[in-house]
Formats: sequence, structure tokens, C-alpha cells
Amino acid sequence: MEHNEKITIEKTEGIISQPKEAQYSPATAVAASIVVGAILISASIFYNTNLIVKNFSGQSFGSNQAPSVVAVGNGQQAAPSQPAQAGTVVNVASRNDAPTLGNKNAKVTVIEFGDFQCPFCKQFYQQTFSQIKSAYIDSGKIQYIFRHFPLTQLHVNAQISAEAAECANLQGKFWDYHNLLYTDGQADGTGLDKASLEKYADTLGLNNGTFGFGKNKFNQCLESNATLATVNADQAEGSKDGVSGTPSFFINGKIIVGAQPYATFQQAIDAALKQ
Repeated sequence: MEHNEKITIEKTEGIISQPKEAQYSPATAVAASIVVGAILISASIFYNTNLIVKNFSGQSFGSNQAPSVVAVGNGQQAAPSQPAQAGTVVNVASRNDAPTLGNKNAKVTVIEFGDFQCPFCKQFYQQTFSQIKSAYIDSGKIQYIFRHFPLTQLHVNAQISAEAAECANLQGKFWDYHNLLYTDGQADGTGLDKASLEKYADTLGLNNGTFGFGKNKFNQCLESNATLATVNADQAEGSKDGVSGTPSFFINGKIIVGAQPYATFQQAIDAALKQ
């Protein structure tokens, strides 16, 4: 992009610095200036438009936002998948050790693909998740599963917080840790840095060990990137299934995108329970 901008400047200088014998009349000079200005404006629009496209690769979804290109867990941009269409049933491959709440034999399964730094994921957690939990998870009507989809191009601490949550999952404390991340973490990454993640682990006793064994187990897990492959596999699965931002949900394979109000989930879950 810099190359194109540089070429434009060189062409402009070539027009302005004509030899004397090639000088235009005043009217022609005005016309030439207009053409040059148009070229510069067009180049600027093209340059800035491309910057915007690059900066918004991968998105968090509000209630009315459309899907975009995804960013994979290692920081590289993945080939964009086709967004899952509403009403289409998607077969999301299961993960045996995925964090799960509710009845594993329930007729309805809800799968969330989330990012702990995503402001709309936090909004969903604060405004809607507890209602779903009370009405459907605690009553055994559904199975609720969390999968990772960190948008690393937008969120600087999305990847490390996802890996940390999986380190907590290895000790059976995923949901307690999940709640702390969404309660204390902020959209700018505050509260999701490594020091904060280790502090939450200490709060939950994940570094205590038992009789001297397993001390600092969480910190060692996070330091060694022991759960990196798990997080990346979740993201790859989500991308394959048409997820292109967070939060995204599959209710018996049918997608709901964004931090939708509780009534939207209620309607979809009730419909699935009746089928």
C-alpha cells in the first residue's frame, strides 16, 4: 500500500515539475490541478478503505452485527468460512473434555463460541446467561457447552485468557474461572493479562497443590502453553462450522449470532424442546 502511495506522489511531482517549454496555459494548469487533486483523493480513499478492512478482520458481535472474517488462535488470519445461515442445522463436532453444564443426556444442546475479551460476550454473560442457567440448565432441560473463539486481531488478551480458562478446566474449575474472567475482565484487556489470570487461579486454589504435589500447577500450565492446541482446535472447529465472530451459539445445530436478549434464546430453546 505504501508502494502505491509513493507511485502516486512521483506521478504528481512529474506533472508539477514540467520543463518550461512544456508549461500549460493558466486554464490548462487549473484543469491539470483538478485532475491531480482527484487522483490524490482517490488514492487516499483507496488507502484508508483498505486500512479499515484490515483493522476489522474478525469481530465481536452485538445483537445486530453481521459476520466478518475470522482470526485463528495463533494470530494468523484464516481463510474466511461461509457464515452459518439461520435455520440451517450444523453438525458441530464434539470435544470430549469441553466445559459442560446441565444434563449431558438432554434433548437440547446449546454450544457457545466465546471470547473472554469480547464486550458482547460479557454483555451476554451479565444479562442473559444466568436466565438461561436458571430456566434450562439447572432444571436439566439442556446441555450447555463452551468452546473458544479468541479474536486475536482485535483482542490482545483473548488468546491467553482462553488458554488460562482451559488450564482451569484441567482442574475441574472452568466455570468458576469463566465467571471471574467475565466479571473482572474488560474489553480493553484490563484484568485479562497474565498477572491477573494467575491471581484468579490463586483465588480458586489452582496453584495450591495437594500435600506438596501439584503446587503452581496452573501457572506451569499457562507458562508452557499446555492448552494452546485445545484452544486452536476449538477455533478451527468454529470456523469450519461458519462462526465468524463472538458470541455465536448453536442450539441443536441452529445458529444464533450476537448478544441477543433472553427472549430470543427462550424461543429457540423451547422450539427445540418441542421437536
